[in-house]
Amino acid sequence: MLITAIPPIALTVGANRIVRGIAIPHPVGDPKEEPESELGLRKELLKKALEALSTPIAEQTLFS
Repeated sequence: MLITAIPPIALTVGANRIVRGIAIPHPVGDPKEEPESELGLRKELLKKALEALSTPIAEQTLFS
């Protein structure tokens, strides 16, 4: 499972579960946000990542 801001590259290299991240320098957060809202953003990404890991797949899948 990969969290990335550039899903086409993840698809090209063969990652099987891909979660779309926020931005290239900060795929799992946004330092411009207030701490409380960034924590919420990170929690949502973690939930998506855990969902991706627990979802049975037969081919490469992008979780947006």
